[in-house]
Amino acid sequence: MPKNVSKAAKPAAGARKYRKSRKESFGIYIYKVLKQVHPDQGISTKAMSIMNSFVNDIFDRVGCEASRLAKINKKSTISSREIQTACRLLFPGELSKHAVSEGTKAVSKYTASK
Repeated sequence: MPKNVSKAAKPAAGARKYRKSRKESFGIYIYKVLKQVHPDQGISTKAMSIMNSFVNDIFDRVGCEASRLAKINKKSTISSREIQTACRLLFPGELSKHAVSEGTKAVSKYTASK
């Protein structure tokens, strides 16, 4: 059996059916934000792939910076404080302020829902 392919339900007499391995993506979230900003606009597959790569890259950078900050402060857990500081360090000027305010809003909304 080839790697990265999981079997579906029991195959019928001799026929083998394979399920496609899942590829995780930020596509649906990128699309939702696009519709909030420009409801009449679409996005091509190639543009979506580029945006997905961009989001993965930023996610990785913020995570690495937050991890570095936690290590410097001799902590074993990355908290919202480390993420906020990482955003302040990584993003330029106004973008940093927007990222911090949106993050604060998301955390308070999450805390209220618990």
